[in-house]
Amino acid sequence: MTEGVTKVDRVTATPSALAFIAELQAEYGPLMFHQSGGCCDGSSPMCYAVGDFHIGASDILLGEVGGAKVYIGKAQGEAWAHTQLILDVVPGRGGMFSLDNGREKRFLSRARVFSDAELEALNVLPER
Repeated sequence: MTEGVTKVDRVTATPSALAFIAELQAEYGPLMFHQSGGCCDGSSPMCYAVGDFHIGASDILLGEVGGAKVYIGKAQGEAWAHTQLILDVVPGRGGMFSLDNGREKRFLSRARVFSDAELEALNVLPER
């Protein structure tokens, strides 16, 4: 591991997102997220009960937040390889098939650019 960088998570969640995940888990059981490059400029992750969405061969597991696995489509994962995905909650309606729909709040993906040390720790430092 790179000096000064102990652990690098590709995905994290805000406290409000973790609370919303726990609320949905209490109602639906185990959850998972999928971040695709589809509608809404790709900023709305879709939340599903485990088993309600089938992960494809080109989907990438980014990590886990609040006990829910978070996947991203390969093309978007490659485009966002230099960023950490941060799940957050904002007012609004979720995606039509997402479990956050109709609750007047929805998940939103934010991003933070990794430092060079973090990218090196992830082994994705771009050549200059």
